[in-house]
Amino acid sequence: MLSDKMEKALNDQVNAEMFSAYLYLAMVAYFQDKNLSGFANWMNVQNQEETFHAMKFFRYIAERGGRVSLEAIEKPQFEWESPLAAMEAAQKHEAYITGRINDLVNLAIKEKDHATNSFLRWFVDEQVEEEDSVNEVVQKLRLLGSHGGGLFMMDRDLATRVFTPPAE
Repeated sequence: MLSDKMEKALNDQVNAEMFSAYLYLAMVAYFQDKNLSGFANWMNVQNQEETFHAMKFFRYIAERGGRVSLEAIEKPQFEWESPLAAMEAAQKHEAYITGRINDLVNLAIKEKDHATNSFLRWFVDEQVEEEDSVNEVVQKLRLLGSHGGGLFMMDRDLATRVFTPPAE
C-alpha cells in the first residue's frame, strides 16, 4: 500500500507528466506553424513519451492499491521567439521534471517505500536520456546560429525520429 503522502506525490507526477505532454503538443503546433515538420515530429515523439510516462505512473498507483486522482492540466505556453527558444524551454522543462523525479525518490526513501523507490529508478535513468536528447538538439541549434540552410537540414533529420514504447 502507498502512504497517503506518496499517493498524492505520485498523482501530482501524473499531472506533471500530462502537462509535459501538453507542452510538447503546443510545441508541435508552434513548429507546424513555422513549417518545420521535422521539429514538429520530434516534439510529437516527446508528447508520446510523456503520455507513456504519465500512464506508467497511473498504472503503478493502481497496482499499489492507490487511487488515481486527476487534476486540471495547466495551459502551456504556445509561442516562442525562435526554434532555439522553444527547444531551450523544453530543455529547462526536462531539468524541472528530473528535479521532480529526484524529489519522489527522496520521498520514497523517507517513507521507506522500497517498491516505489525501485519503480522510480526507471524514471531516474529515463531522465538522463531525456535531458541528453533535448540538449543535443539545443547545442546543434546554437552551432547553426542564423544559418537557415542548416535549420532545414536539421529539420529533415528530426523528421526521422519515432516513438518506440519501452518494454515494461
